[in-house]
Amino acid sequence: MATTWIKSIHIKKNRSKSNAISGIIDYVENPSKTDNGKLISSYECDSRVVDDEFLLSKREYEYTTGRNQGRHDVLAYHIRQSFKPGEVDAETANKIGYELAMSFTKGKHAFIVATHIDKKHIHNHIIFNSTALSCDKKFNDFKRSGKAVRRISDLLCVEHGLSVIENPKPSKGQNYAEWLGDKEPSWQDKLRRKIDEVLPSCSSFEDFLAAMKAAGYTINDKRKHITFLAPGQTKPTRLDTLKGDHTEAAIRERLSGARIITSAGAGGGHIRVSLLIDIQAKIQQGKGEGYEHWARIFNLKEAAKTLLFLKENGIDSYDDLARKCQERHINSPNPSILRGIVCFSSSFFSLFTA
Repeated sequence: MATTWIKSIHIKKNRSKSNAISGIIDYVENPSKTDNGKLISSYECDSRVVDDEFLLSKREYEYTTGRNQGRHDVLAYHIRQSFKPGEVDAETANKIGYELAMSFTKGKHAFIVATHIDKKHIHNHIIFNSTALSCDKKFNDFKRSGKAVRRISDLLCVEHGLSVIENPKPSKGQNYAEWLGDKEPSWQDKLRRKIDEVLPSCSSFEDFLAAMKAAGYTINDKRKHITFLAPGQTKPTRLDTLKGDHTEAAIRERLSGARIITSAGAGGGHIRVSLLIDIQAKIQQGKGEGYEHWARIFNLKEAAKTLLFLKENGIDSYDDLARKCQERHINSPNPSILRGIVCFSSSFFSLFTA
């Protein structure tokens, strides 16, 4: 699992281009955060003098194009990619960050990837030059670029055997430090997570209460509002204070099927479907070891795309898929084929979320 964001780096008041770039570079390359610089990788630049190289490319851009945006100029872009605590080692995290930067910039912009290990969670700082390597163009910060970064990151996480974040934004009332794992979640957030964890296995509200008791919660359902008290918690949490999808009424609706919870960002975009390669059949046709290696990677990437599409649209069964097709007035898909896709993707996903 990895959370991401992308920000542009501008010239701040009373600061020069040089200071603006060197300031962020010095921060992300801090030796105490990057194991004395061992966790820094770069593309088409030297991490030791990357700020000077970025500035040189900008001078060449201005000379070649005659364009100068002054204080409105975007000097570079900063991507942060934070992983779930304990799920990935620093070297793998840096590799994933490098792949993310290369995919997002399409290899047209110089960048560095600095992996920080000073927090509970390992996280990457990616700084890429807004000026292209050709020095005649600049990066176009398109609409929803943040969503594109997140999707590439999710695909890479699946390909590397990591879990995928359920909610790509902090929940209401949750601050950014809690979301990234720097700060202990509140009792309310812990209760929400536990509710989401136990509900799929419950068929009634009574089953739900029993599952929560089995999880260690002390429950008082004799008063007007049900309260939950977790081990170590001093003041119980009233269920109605959770609001949204976690109130008593909402939970009862979820159990009855009247309320369906889907992941954020569902419903947008198009998906290109590619059939998976029958590797064994191809090998029998005389394909070599090199082809087999390529085909396995291709199948993994296509399976990851299918998994993310189903997950983003809240689809975990053929019936869900058929229902969504009907809602969009699409002909019902072939059951034998798409049941297999859903079942395969569910099994594939379980490998990384168990």
